[in-house]
Amino acid sequence: MKCPKCNHNHSRVADSRQSEDARTIRRRRECENCGYRFTTFEKIEEIPLLVIKKDDSREEFSRKKLLRGLIRSAEKRPVTSEQMEKTVDIVEHRVRKLGKAEVTSTQIGEFMMEELVNLDEIAYIRFASVYRQFKDMSVFLSELEDIVKRANKKES
Repeated sequence: MKCPKCNHNHSRVADSRQSEDARTIRRRRECENCGYRFTTFEKIEEIPLLVIKKDDSREEFSRKKLLRGLIRSAEKRPVTSEQMEKTVDIVEHRVRKLGKAEVTSTQIGEFMMEELVNLDEIAYIRFASVYRQFKDMSVFLSELEDIVKRANKKES
């Protein structure tokens, strides 16, 4: 593994830990040349997954794109980066569990919204407003009413 500080090609593994979901391994490495310590993640290489967009075009699934959308939705909300990463992990796992080489952006959006509604209601509304492209206030109010109903069910 190449050192990010000095670009030396040899490092030793100082510590390895499995992630909570047992899908990745976190490794702390130390450069044999300069002693710099850095972290790498080892993950099973998944089969390429294509996303079918609303206009029927296709693009490769991007975990980073999903995370960016979540970060924008949760901006200035009490949602930690760990919670966001975990949410994206869950959504990606659900998408890959479908076992298909292609999945619609609609399905990914629905998975994301199912996770977001339990994470942060404001982030959920923000994500939904972009994802569902609210055309008018009545659609927005309908979404809010659904959230209030879910919150009332939780309290009961």
